[in-house]
Amino acid sequence: MNEQEKHKANPVFRRSISRMRSPSSLSIAVNSLEPDDHKFSNTHGWARRILSSLNQCIPGVMNPYAQIVQKWNNILIFSYLFSGLFDSLFLFLLSAKQGNNCIAVNQTTTKALIFLRSVTNFFYLLRILVKFRLAYVAPGDSGSYNLVDHPKKIALNYLSGYFLIDFFVVLPLSQVIMGLVLQKSNGHSGANDVVNVLQVVMIFQYMAMLSRVVPMLVGQSQSSFLRDSWSTKFVICLVGFVLFSHMVGSCWYLFALQRIDQCLRNVCSHFWCLKYIYCQQNDHGRFREDPALWKKWKDNTNATACFGPENFNYGIYVQAVSLTTKSLPMRYIYSLFWGFQQISTLAGNQTPAFSVLEVLFTMFITATGLLLFSLLIGNMQNFVQALGRRSLEMFVRRLDVEQWMSHMKFPDKLKMEVYDSERYEWTVTRGLNESMLMENLPEVLQKNIRRHRFEFVRKSPIFSLMHDSILDAIFERLKRKTYLRGHRIMVCGDLIDKMFFIVQGKLEIIGKDKNVAPLHEGEVCGEELITLLVSNRLVRCLTNVQAYTIQVADLEEVISLYSGFLSNNPHIQANRFKLSQRSRDERM
Repeated sequence: MNEQEKHKANPVFRRSISRMRSPSSLSIAVNSLEPDDHKFSNTHGWARRILSSLNQCIPGVMNPYAQIVQKWNNILIFSYLFSGLFDSLFLFLLSAKQGNNCIAVNQTTTKALIFLRSVTNFFYLLRILVKFRLAYVAPGDSGSYNLVDHPKKIALNYLSGYFLIDFFVVLPLSQVIMGLVLQKSNGHSGANDVVNVLQVVMIFQYMAMLSRVVPMLVGQSQSSFLRDSWSTKFVICLVGFVLFSHMVGSCWYLFALQRIDQCLRNVCSHFWCLKYIYCQQNDHGRFREDPALWKKWKDNTNATACFGPENFNYGIYVQAVSLTTKSLPMRYIYSLFWGFQQISTLAGNQTPAFSVLEVLFTMFITATGLLLFSLLIGNMQNFVQALGRRSLEMFVRRLDVEQWMSHMKFPDKLKMEVYDSERYEWTVTRGLNESMLMENLPEVLQKNIRRHRFEFVRKSPIFSLMHDSILDAIFERLKRKTYLRGHRIMVCGDLIDKMFFIVQGKLEIIGKDKNVAPLHEGEVCGEELITLLVSNRLVRCLTNVQAYTIQVADLEEVISLYSGFLSNNPHIQANRFKLSQRSRDERM
């Protein structure tokens, strides 16, 4: 092999030649890679594949009004409520243990609640991640609202909005502090300071959670759970009472434990007994470390007196001091009952002690009760006024009709028929103007509503084969009419000016040969309008009847608009021929 061939076979030489030919780029042949280069290439390829697979798992921008997003928001609302419940249950893990003159911490239940609270934190963390991919509605330049679906704008909008509140709520502060309480209760004297921090953190996190959950619950956000109705407002008031009762009862229980702690500290005049104020449920091993001191603290009559109202002024916390049962559900339910009772009575039966915090807490209960009662009474008043408004509208309309009939000097029989017609019309419509309501809806929604309401029109042979666009034009021209019992809607020999689609009531058809045939709901009357102009039968109402009608002029307008389609459809022409033949047979 000559020297030139050796240089060509050398990979380093080939790479240097490649760099010389294209100094602005690095071009290396695949077959010239050394083993380290192959390894780097494979690693780079695997990294790209992993990033590609992760990118596929990340969802795109989601519409906030999508059904799956609404279901996800409903799940999140319940997770928020459970997280608030778990936060308050942390307080009830502490209980007064009169036999040992200490405030006990349930270690097993604490670990279980820490795990459950972490699960709800995980759902809240998922909500934060989803918010970075959730489109939002922003006001446009012309006064309209636009749906913003650009990922960067969505992220900036969320970061400048509620991100800090959501981030504060998702922090596992309660779990960390309860872990410190467990540690401090095992022979340390700083458990009370940790409990005070837990109280402050839980109050702020609870208020932050309510600020995010209440708009979703009452319908003030894009992801609202409940819709605006009277039943919904009642549910919201009830939920508000329960939530505030839950918060007031939990604070009442915690403040009572702090007063017991204060009493025990007043009794303990030396440093050696501070470590016995907080204990665990099964903490007998630590007590046996120094049995003399432990027996001295346990037999201290002044410390035992702290668990009764005789030697210490507990104010509004007297009942909570006596709540020394080991049952956590019983302690929570009784505290919830106390909170509900005080909010309902505006704390009128409570006399606080000479303590600033206790007086402020009582004032807060009174103010909260007044606020909730004002909301409840306001909603009830609006509901009663809405019902009264309908009755007032009916009364005013009857008064106007009566004055009009008196002015026109109607006979008594005709007046009674007008009264009956007005009463039946009001019963059917409930005073609601359907046409005005439909006009304010989008056109697509109007079309869908008409197709749903007038599905019975397709049962007629002449309309069953028509195109949807023709039927939509017919549906748009249908008018609702009411007829009283005994009224004749068609008379033999009279001109036919409309077609009837019976919605409610019973009628009878009497032909020229005196044969009687029934006419029920969902059937059509006046089909001969298409072929004849004169009625060959009598149609009479046996009961009050509700029907939809279409006038001759409206039907002619539809036929003229779609004349090409109707004339070229052989099925429609065949039905018209059959209908015409049947009408001739009936006339003969």
